[in-house]
Amino acid sequence: MAKRFETIDESRREFIRRQRMFFAASAAEGSRINISPRSTEHFHVLSDRSVAYLDLTGSGSETSAHLKADGRLTIMFCAFEGAPLILRLYGRGRSAFHGSEAFEAFLAEHYDGKAPVGARQIVLLDVELVLTSCGFGVPLFDYVGERPTLTRWAEKKGEEGLVEYRREKNSVSLDGLPTGMPEAADLFT
Repeated sequence: MAKRFETIDESRREFIRRQRMFFAASAAEGSRINISPRSTEHFHVLSDRSVAYLDLTGSGSETSAHLKADGRLTIMFCAFEGAPLILRLYGRGRSAFHGSEAFEAFLAEHYDGKAPVGARQIVLLDVELVLTSCGFGVPLFDYVGERPTLTRWAEKKGEEGLVEYRREKNSVSLDGLPTGMPEAADLFT
């Protein structure tokens, strides 16, 4: 039932465009496996072999720690409505942190140079394998909308509060691995 592809062709791009969420999975040797649900609102197919998503400030930064230590990343989409299908993108990832040249270039290309509230990094994936499977076991769900909670939280914190929060909560993983997130406050503003 599973099918392998070397690239993200137009059929798979269209499937990704229709999805409302995805999961990012990462790990490093000796670490816990991290799986994070994400909205596709900030997901971008950059080419037939690369994708990226803008990552908002959250309670931890496991993905960036794992990418720094190991680099492996899997992104999975599931069809929760319509025809059943699961699509996984396997590859090597890296982070472009808020304030870096790569982050600013990404914002210029995809967000008119303006970071969404709470943006902390861009996660980029160089896709090595595209795999689809049946998705017959995935339940059907109705999409209601995006939650405004994270945006409201970030707005309430303000830039200085977000810088401090990232410094406190996003500099190391649950397992003590460094995330590589810059510590200088001027990289976040």
